[in-house]
Amino acid sequence: MKVVGLTGGIGSGKTTVARFFSELDVPVYIADLEARKLTNRSRYIRKKLIALLGEQAYKDDEINRKYVADKIFNDSKLLDQVNRIIHPRVGQHFKRWVRKQSGPYCIKEAAILFENGGYKECDYTILVTAPKKDRIARLLKRDNNTEAEILARMANQWEDTKKLSLSDYHLENTDLEATKDKVKSLHHLILKAIREA
Repeated sequence: MKVVGLTGGIGSGKTTVARFFSELDVPVYIADLEARKLTNRSRYIRKKLIALLGEQAYKDDEINRKYVADKIFNDSKLLDQVNRIIHPRVGQHFKRWVRKQSGPYCIKEAAILFENGGYKECDYTILVTAPKKDRIARLLKRDNNTEAEILARMANQWEDTKKLSLSDYHLENTDLEATKDKVKSLHHLILKAIREA
């Protein structure tokens, strides 16, 4: 089974794009969601995160997302250390998940696919982009964050121009219906590429 990496900056709409692929019966793995589950149930991750960030990293037996985000998104060294604890475990979980799937390809949706080198393990990659002002507006509506907090998170991700040079496919996500049509077209392009490979 081929692996198609799907990424995009925070607020670009990559999870919506992933859902559209899922509606086409493509197996979809949402790395951030699985990472969240693993941080809650893995004793290894819990122990490492508490050692690194303190007891407040967990609250009511779950990762204290607000506390952790406030700590790591203003400290790139700390963010890198947290990623080095969590991402290898997510990678192992993904490999086990792939073995249980069927079909010509699956989607691995990951926020920092290029930043952490995960794209090297993908057969193809899709970059989802949207204008920065749209991304900020979406995030202000979706999350309980200030614009300053959103901009701090954006600063920890590569610029789209840098990611574009590594992407096989690019999908601009500004209009929902148009995006849905673009996903259908992309699905056929990927199937064709797999057949011809």
